[in-house]
Amino acid sequence: MSEPVDLRRELPALAGMGALYLISIALAMVFSFVFEDQNIRAFEDPTDPLNVAIYLVIVIVFTLVLLAIFRWGAKVIIRYIILGSVLITIWYVAQPLLATFLTGLGEPPFGLGASGVLAAVPALGLTVLLWFYPEWYVINTVGVFVAAGAAGIFGVSVAVPIAILLLAAFAIYDAIAVYRTKHMLDLADSVIELRLPIMFVVPKSRGYSFLEETRKINKENPEPEPGEKREAMFMGLGDAVFPGILVVSALAFLDPNVPAVLGMSAPLVVSLVTLLGSFVGFCILMYFVTKGRPHAGLPLLNGGAIAGFLLALLPIYGVAPLFPWL
Repeated sequence: MSEPVDLRRELPALAGMGALYLISIALAMVFSFVFEDQNIRAFEDPTDPLNVAIYLVIVIVFTLVLLAIFRWGAKVIIRYIILGSVLITIWYVAQPLLATFLTGLGEPPFGLGASGVLAAVPALGLTVLLWFYPEWYVINTVGVFVAAGAAGIFGVSVAVPIAILLLAAFAIYDAIAVYRTKHMLDLADSVIELRLPIMFVVPKSRGYSFLEETRKINKENPEPEPGEKREAMFMGLGDAVFPGILVVSALAFLDPNVPAVLGMSAPLVVSLVTLLGSFVGFCILMYFVTKGRPHAGLPLLNGGAIAGFLLALLPIYGVAPLFPWL
């Protein structure tokens, strides 16, 4: 059994992880205005409950495929798949953002004109950098952008009731994957070993090098107890993406004509309280993490987001946004 870590030593890393978490979701809120303006969505019908099932099946199948490839020993294939996905995601997010600054050119949102070409520069540049030099600050830079883009796109793609269903479904899946099947723990170890950019990495001490730590892991193949012998804190990007979806969905789909609250629009107030609720969940999660055992993040993060959402929604909007079909 692993022993609890020194909380004082963990505080800087905890603060850093909290900052990455909040920045990712805050950027998702900003990006969402661009995605809405250019009508960029992951699903054609934001109110279709099947969107939840589709998304869940895709994630489960993708995870199982990665685990199967890893166990077959074809690790390099996983790097190609993940880095290829990151490249496409960066381009897909950067293109509409750049297009907002090039509107004078009359370019359609998905045209391979100026914004499409320019978006290829960060997409290719960051992917190459990740391949040759996946140090922790490079991974975090890409991670924040990818998490913000994914949360922003999916947030404007699912209406509020569907977003809540999505968060609830993935909270349950995450709990099963960590506590029962444990395949998410296997995937997390694989991600660290292969230095894949689908996580946040926050050092616990100065001079830390993610490259050096993973070289040691790959060379010695140690099997430490969860939470032990690691000089950095890790968190998957999905832990920021899923709560961010509800934060963005509230901002995008709630009625803006409701009277302002504290000088802010009603959707913004609900969105910010949703973010606050998720951050409370984050703080509770980090408390358990410092005890030295792995924990499923989404039950607390998504649960906190849903609780914060309802806490703000009910006094401002009532239950109507939860049951739009009535």
